[in-house]
Amino acid sequence: MRILVVEDDTNLLELLKKALIAEGYAVDTCTDGEEGSWFLEQNAYDAAVLDRMLPLKDGVSLLKQVRKKGILTHVLMLTALDGIHDRVEGLDAGADDYLGKPFDTRELLARLRALVRRPTQIETSQTIAAGDLELDLQQFVLKGPNGQESLSKKEAALLEQLMRAFDQTLSREVLFVRVWGPGTDVEQANLDSYTYFVRRRIKAVQSQCELVTVRAVGYCLEMKPC
Repeated sequence: MRILVVEDDTNLLELLKKALIAEGYAVDTCTDGEEGSWFLEQNAYDAAVLDRMLPLKDGVSLLKQVRKKGILTHVLMLTALDGIHDRVEGLDAGADDYLGKPFDTRELLARLRALVRRPTQIETSQTIAAGDLELDLQQFVLKGPNGQESLSKKEAALLEQLMRAFDQTLSREVLFVRVWGPGTDVEQANLDSYTYFVRRRIKAVQSQCELVTVRAVGYCLEMKPC
């Protein structure tokens, strides 16, 4: 399992990294909120340990941002703030659990084990929008400025990820994990085939959105330049 730790106290960060690796987790780390949001948006994690007070972007703002983009990674939030208001704010932002500092590493590991056993919450909204496109996640129907198109389940899953990351480049590896699942043995050409199908759907509804190939990286859904 893969865990992200976002913590600006480098001594605590190293301690947590060693403890998690000893438990058998693969671990990514960073020390500020901007980098933390990038990691969460570009990678698939089983859980994240997120400090509330971070440079550049605080943990609550970071969490609100990634939740709006449909990233449902389980999050354990750490904080030195002890007020009930602070805990409520973190949970309302989308944290799954809360742990106050200082803490015993054994408790943190136990809470993480409980989190990764939980099923990922189901997205309640049936539609998402980006640019001039709207995607029905239940019926797999794409609507644009002029008409609508029915999609296959896999086309809808791919387009959903691209729409949630609108104007951002998603790597091929991230798309494989999010659309086909971890450890997939799907051929690389399958992704290229589905991006071709998605481009045709976008064109059919006469959208001003464009699915751009970012050479040697991945794909980005964006508005066509004027």
